[in-house]
Amino acid sequence: MTIRVVVVDDQDMVRSGFAALLSAQSDIDVVGEAPNGRLGVEASRNTHPDVVLMDVRMPEMDGLEAARRLLDPPPGVAHRSKVLMLTTFDIDDYVYEALHAGASGFLLKDAPVAELVQAVRVIAAGDALLAPSITRRLIEDVARRRPVPRPNTRLRLNGLTPRESEVLLLVAGPVE
Repeated sequence: MTIRVVVVDDQDMVRSGFAALLSAQSDIDVVGEAPNGRLGVEASRNTHPDVVLMDVRMPEMDGLEAARRLLDPPPGVAHRSKVLMLTTFDIDDYVYEALHAGASGFLLKDAPVAELVQAVRVIAAGDALLAPSITRRLIEDVARRRPVPRPNTRLRLNGLTPRESEVLLLVAGPVE
């Protein structure tokens, strides 16, 4: 299976370089390029790629807004590409916004070529991928936000009166 890709980046040399690197792979076909998010959305809607390689910061429409539009298409648009965000800027807000928009991956532009190619393959296969430095920071962030311990449900149920327990069982329905 050939992976169809659209490359969206406002820097011509970067966009062309990514397209050339990906096109050199036997299983990847670059079906479109665009210099901004607005044209990237248009190119994606016309070519139906599996993966859109999307820069974050661009004129006219940034990559985050373009990702939102691709991943939440208007009624009547059936095709939904997967989005791999790329940026030079290692900023957590971009990562959170991209993930919230539904992007499947986030890489920094200084990633090795092999990592970029593998990311396209991973995302095309339906998996998700984050740059290792981003993954580390997300794990640290989640660890800092320890969940508030919840009281044991069984202990709370033991505090019910017999009539409250009877009503609860009736509301819950038969257990099969």
